[in-house]
Amino acid sequence: MTENEQKQGKAVGGFARAEVLPAERREEIARNAALARWETKGLPVATHEGTLKIVDVDLPVAVLEGGVRVLTSRAILAAFNRPWRGSYRRTQLPNFIDAKNLNPFISDELRAVLEPIDYRGSRGTFRGFRAEALPLVCDVFLRARESDEIKLRPAQRLIAKQAEIIVRSLSRVGIVALVDEATGYQEIRPRDALQKYLEIVIGKELATWAKTFPDEFYENIYKLKDWHWPGMAKNRYSVVAWYTRDLIYERMAPPELLNELDAKSPRNEKGQRPNKLFQWLSSDVGKPMLAQHMHAVVVLQRLALANGHGWKRFMGMVDRAVPKRDMSMFLPFIEPDDGPNG
Repeated sequence: MTENEQKQGKAVGGFARAEVLPAERREEIARNAALARWETKGLPVATHEGTLKIVDVDLPVAVLEGGVRVLTSRAILAAFNRPWRGSYRRTQLPNFIDAKNLNPFISDELRAVLEPIDYRGSRGTFRGFRAEALPLVCDVFLRARESDEIKLRPAQRLIAKQAEIIVRSLSRVGIVALVDEATGYQEIRPRDALQKYLEIVIGKELATWAKTFPDEFYENIYKLKDWHWPGMAKNRYSVVAWYTRDLIYERMAPPELLNELDAKSPRNEKGQRPNKLFQWLSSDVGKPMLAQHMHAVVVLQRLALANGHGWKRFMGMVDRAVPKRDMSMFLPFIEPDDGPNG
């Protein structure tokens, strides 16, 4: 048998063995082969790859060496239903955020995560951005839409609408947890990964008190309950604190976060806390997470009020859009609304 025939025989045998291997095993072999090919090329390598589904759009995602979660620039554009236009144009910002009228709303925090990351995947070289960039980009369009200082172009208004949907989709769990699930990384991540994540979200030092909950949030609660709104100068009903806990803290993140916040600010013998829970949230991760979730809840309040719904129907909307981690999803039954408290 010639050397060429021996090679052909090995190839045929390899294909035959591949056909009987489970799909997961074939993917693992392909991934290991990619790692071996690219480990000497200088770029970081994707150790895990997958597809993340957000608002019915499939987004390629990856976890790089060292645990960096990334989305490709194409994926971010796809999330906003925008076509691919190349990487960079007139500015140093990526094309999904480079419009001049958006510049006043781009924070230093966002600029920090918009540094492109070139990496090697199993199917070639890609340019990506940290996964945390996606909700921050959404926030830019939402704040721009609410501003009285600029007027968004029609295409930008469509992006803002999509951004609102994305924020509501991400309000239950963080983008990092979603990427881990899509790539299978949660199966091998360190046991203390959640605790380290909580340490990022929760500030090490008690933040200076600042107005975090908008007046509209509380006013809308009173309107939905058909209560007289006395304004922010008057003390609110004590039950409003429990509504706030339900609507915000129990839904914005996994329950471990609220447990940690409660532990950091325990109630005294009078049942009062020495500090507000949100004061323990870090300014770089925790507070933006709270702001995004708060915006989603206020939007639901506005929708309920605009449609003449009361508290019961509003809570049904909340349970569908931003359910608690351990609760079952409501079936979409249409029930009559029996007044403001219905």
